[in-house]
Amino acid sequence: MSRIQTVFSTLKANNKKALIPYITAGDPHPKHTVNLLHTLVASGADMIELGIPFSDPMADGPVIQRASERALVHKVGLSKVLEMVKEFRQKDDKTPIILMGYANPIEAMGAEKFTQEAKNVGVDGVLTVDYPPEECKDFITDLQANGMDSIFLLSPTSDATRINLIVNQASGFLYYVSLKGVTGAANMDIDEVKARVKEIRTKTKLPIGVGFGVKDAATAKEVAAFADAIVVGSRTVVAIENSTEDNLLLNVKQLMQELRVAIDS
Repeated sequence: MSRIQTVFSTLKANNKKALIPYITAGDPHPKHTVNLLHTLVASGADMIELGIPFSDPMADGPVIQRASERALVHKVGLSKVLEMVKEFRQKDDKTPIILMGYANPIEAMGAEKFTQEAKNVGVDGVLTVDYPPEECKDFITDLQANGMDSIFLLSPTSDATRINLIVNQASGFLYYVSLKGVTGAANMDIDEVKARVKEIRTKTKLPIGVGFGVKDAATAKEVAAFADAIVVGSRTVVAIENSTEDNLLLNVKQLMQELRVAIDS
């Protein structure tokens, strides 16, 4: 059983939902990333999405775009991100780390080399926004053969045929994008999201996480009533962006604790 599966199984047994924050590796500075990862876990995160900085993050709104820009100033590329995961694993061998990013950095490194190095440093899952399921079967097979889960996005525009295609290739969990648009773009329609998650559940036994629109503890609590995981991206990055070096870890800790309390309530 993978680390991701283990976490979801344990949470389900305890009638809890997963809190999955997102941060961009290297934001606000590479020296902070590993400490941020440990702070997120200590403050209530069950697993973490670690963003690979990219110059043209098409699925991301301005908040996460700025995070990528801050990281790229310090030349944080895919190899550096993998080094950060390796350093994190020196103290934490239980918390799942999911790399989230785009095809270009993986293709530049070489998909086979990436898969092997990701396995070696302790990556648990990979979400590649622009690897459509029709074109990445070999990549998925390689990931899963090396003990890593392939996470896919589903959206409000995903029809039944596409949902079936994705659930047959995905592992770990499914990530439902709660709105039409980029990360942090709008307020989600809770009733619509709930109905879509219910529909997806008829086609898969995989856990379902919801993200792209969780802006505060109140929204997280509403989503936790029907989803298996709550993914918090832009709001976490905003906390980082609005912090100084002195209060960075404290501000992130307080946000995670607020979200954790809301989800568990």
